[in-house]
Amino acid sequence: MKYKKLIVSLVLIISIIYILNFYLTAQEAYMDDIRDEIIRFHVKANSDSKEDQDLKLKVRDRILKETRDLLKESTSIDETRSIMKDNLDNIKSIAKEVLEEEGKDYDVDVTFGIQKFPTRKYGDLVFPAGEYETLMVKIGEGKGQNWWCVMFPPLCFVDMANNTPHAQEDLMAVLSEEEVNMLLAEKNPPIILKSKILELFEKTRNFIANKLAKLN
Repeated sequence: MKYKKLIVSLVLIISIIYILNFYLTAQEAYMDDIRDEIIRFHVKANSDSKEDQDLKLKVRDRILKETRDLLKESTSIDETRSIMKDNLDNIKSIAKEVLEEEGKDYDVDVTFGIQKFPTRKYGDLVFPAGEYETLMVKIGEGKGQNWWCVMFPPLCFVDMANNTPHAQEDLMAVLSEEEVNMLLAEKNPPIILKSKILELFEKTRNFIANKLAKLN
């Protein structure tokens, strides 16, 4: 009897590990798909001084104002990527123009490529850590706090504080409903994941119990 209980315990432990691995792998696959459909826009300030942080926001505002017209007709990530790459020099000129107006002679570095980021909250959305295609504007030494938004889908042009439903609609155009729910901080995906794991665990436990009952 003790031997039988030991076998049951081992089977349950193995089942739990298997189920957890299955769902965590599935969740990571969702996150990979999300990262592949996103282009981020970051502006790094020269330093964390109030003056440099204010300057960063002025550069941000001007770039967003100018790129809105460039991107308003874009319907795909490929098109947005192409527009960004073709306009790196223009974006740099826009940033330099703002610096000149503010009497600053900082260098400006504008690049488009893969950047690695930690998990970040964006309004009611949470974007997973990992590598993203990114338009990066670095002002001066770029040692200050950065500002960022999602360039594709064009959430940069949405007020995240007041227009989350609109942002969700934009995301739904390129992501599945499950992927959007993964990003929603208020949807509690860990709870959904937990419920599915418990459901499968219960089925596994009942299956094993029935098999053992037949042996008795």
